[in-house]
Amino acid sequence: MDYIKLLKDNGLLRVIDEPADIDLEIAHASYIEVKRENSQALLFTNPVCKKTGRKFAPVLTNIYGSKRALELIFGRDPDEIADEIERLLKPKKPKSFGEKLNFAAYLFEMRKIFTKRLKGEGECQQVKFMGEQADLLSLPALKTWPHDGGAFITMGQVYTQSLDGALQNLGMYRLQIYDKNRLGMHWQIHKDGANFFHEYKRAGRKMPVSVAIGGDPLYIWCAQAPLPKGVFELLLYGFIRKEPAKLVKSLTNEIYVPHDADYVIEGFVDTDKFELEGPFGDHTGFYTPVEPFPVMEVTAITSKREPLFHATVVGKPPLEDKYMGWATERIFLPLLRTTVPELLDYNMPENGVFHNLILAKINALYPAHAKQAMHAFWGVGQMSFVKHAVFVGEDAPNLSDYDALAEHILNRFDEKSLLISEGVCDQLDHASPNSCFGGKLGIEATQDFSASAPVLLGDAALLAKFKEIEPNLTQLVQFKTNTKTPICVVKFDKNRLVKEVFEELLKFKEHFKLLVFVGCENRLENPYMLLWRVTNNIDALRDIYVREGAVCIDATAKGEAESYTRGWPLQTDCDRDVVADLVRRGIVKEEPELFSKFEIFG
Repeated sequence: MDYIKLLKDNGLLRVIDEPADIDLEIAHASYIEVKRENSQALLFTNPVCKKTGRKFAPVLTNIYGSKRALELIFGRDPDEIADEIERLLKPKKPKSFGEKLNFAAYLFEMRKIFTKRLKGEGECQQVKFMGEQADLLSLPALKTWPHDGGAFITMGQVYTQSLDGALQNLGMYRLQIYDKNRLGMHWQIHKDGANFFHEYKRAGRKMPVSVAIGGDPLYIWCAQAPLPKGVFELLLYGFIRKEPAKLVKSLTNEIYVPHDADYVIEGFVDTDKFELEGPFGDHTGFYTPVEPFPVMEVTAITSKREPLFHATVVGKPPLEDKYMGWATERIFLPLLRTTVPELLDYNMPENGVFHNLILAKINALYPAHAKQAMHAFWGVGQMSFVKHAVFVGEDAPNLSDYDALAEHILNRFDEKSLLISEGVCDQLDHASPNSCFGGKLGIEATQDFSASAPVLLGDAALLAKFKEIEPNLTQLVQFKTNTKTPICVVKFDKNRLVKEVFEELLKFKEHFKLLVFVGCENRLENPYMLLWRVTNNIDALRDIYVREGAVCIDATAKGEAESYTRGWPLQTDCDRDVVADLVRRGIVKEEPELFSKFEIFG
């Protein structure tokens, strides 16, 4: 696939010949571009490091930066792929000889989903740097955010296999470059790569790893697909492409990689060695803390003669993962239905950063059916990472019509709607008091639990009453006042526990039902980013209070007063001087409204 030509021919590629620094400049330009309507992939032909004067091979970002780009890369509509999966899961018995022949032909065609191992070397091995010649610092890996611990490979396809070689895995993890031959492996404990790691550790053996960069862009989407454990992600590639992924053996280990990758980094992980990794501004929009992770010792770097270095930028939404997540959402709907057969549809808003918020529509057949489905979701594969799940019935508006859906939910909401539980969460989640597990919230809106609406006051009048109790409440806005449960959001210059303030505010409970406390960094006039912070910043077990028919959500930053000891992280904000220089040089457009809407400077 000539994906560069494909994007260019469809007006989805912008070529930037101006020298651009791998330290912040390329990442900031890409971060801003993907937030624009009709955003394009960016091809930087002259990456440089201004500190060292070094020049690099071209860098490609935002390859999945629009729905149209994704559709072109897939070559098929995601809903079409989902329909095919559903037919496989629920096959119909052929009724005629013709149908039998068609079914047999289809099964014969399915042989193409399996990977094909080629003899000899691939395009990815046209240029070889072996042993001490291999130099990670020769790669144009990006430093994305000012407080990042260094440069990271962000679109690496990480190939691993089980100790006996029977299982293969492809994952997408961030990889920190420490020096010329050491690469940090950010394996989350729930991932197959980490499971293989423990096999090698128990056996006392080094673990072979190869990281591919580039090649067919579909590889990287498959790398993040939530497939069942033990299923090699490149089988999904074959299923979508209708042709096998063609692999070649790495030169210094036993791992097979795509023959058309632009780069391949080969090596081994010593299971007894760990090194501090991070900080890194990740896709939640917050920096993750410095923690020990395994280290890959590089044995070779190979490439095409004229490679492109693929990179993605993560941070505050919306970003490239908006479109990658949309395809995942569509394609995996049939698989979710095997666990929740009554599931009609689901939606993961990008400003809920996907795993933090899911909307689901089901055909609720009996009382508490929705709550049963919540537990089912929290027990299935990567859905187990979901923190907040809102379930509506088949009479609800379209799940992508967020305004209408919110009104539907708020007109049915009451404390009886809530299900608060505990379970695993994404390792990148910062709000939970523990790494990798914490509180979960389900909202049952298939039934109407609502009581009468509060007696509404204007924002200024209600804030004045609240200030009688707590002068550090600085701003108040009520959303969806046309519903039975308006959302009352208050900005709190925090000087004591939210729980204490809430209990005192119950004096005015006739005027509110749902109260949300946020910190001073929030702009109440910007509900898109407000939702992003709220969903990121709460742990349901700790931060939701129900008293006397009122519900309070504490979405402020937490500290020792709340027994939070992990260190509340900074959010990912662009460097103003870097952006100003990019604007001056014509690499980035001056768009104050866009900068403000998505709070790129905080």
